[in-house]
Amino acid sequence: MIHDPVKRRLLRTVAGLAVCGTSLARGLLTPTPRQSAGPFYPVERPLDDDNDLTRVRGQQGIASGEITDLSGHVRDVSGRPIRDARIEIWQCDAHGRYRHPRERGAAPIDAAFQGFGHTHTDVLGGYRFRTIKPVSYPGRTPHIHIAVFTSAVDHPFVTQLYNRAEPGNTDDFLFNRIPVERRHLVLADFRAAEGADVEYRAGFDIILHPQEGTPAS
Repeated sequence: MIHDPVKRRLLRTVAGLAVCGTSLARGLLTPTPRQSAGPFYPVERPLDDDNDLTRVRGQQGIASGEITDLSGHVRDVSGRPIRDARIEIWQCDAHGRYRHPRERGAAPIDAAFQGFGHTHTDVLGGYRFRTIKPVSYPGRTPHIHIAVFTSAVDHPFVTQLYNRAEPGNTDDFLFNRIPVERRHLVLADFRAAEGADVEYRAGFDIILHPQEGTPAS
């Protein structure tokens, strides 16, 4: 057993690089890291749970926050698109509040923000959401929760999307649980969208391992 923490970290890094090197040699993509769903997955899904989280049916106006066009593709490790997968996202509103009975934030809830939404991938594995740029809440760096459901398995693949430019990532306990060499796989660039009906655009591709929801070939 190795007791030197520096040596242990070095061996873990070497092992991780070896796995990535093997995947590249086989022409395979590296799977997106799995993360926890967190405590605030909706107990009851809202009646309005489409892919536009910035408007709520029956409410006037749009959500507070920086409106963001989030899109990407779901593929398997061979790069093949996964069609007809259900994708769910959920996040706190611009005031740091989740739509959950256990959430006890003091700020007012933004009634114009859906908080949760879903869509299905198209024939190319593509998906798209209109939401807000994620913000922090006590104890966490800004993030968006993502769940992918496929017909291949009876449980969803769950991960979290982080803003690459957010300095708080380095202190986030869940982000730091991801091996260093795989952290880039959960980072997205939020780029200003000048002259558009949104303020930011972000792209985030999800790569599923066969054991995490990919249809068998």
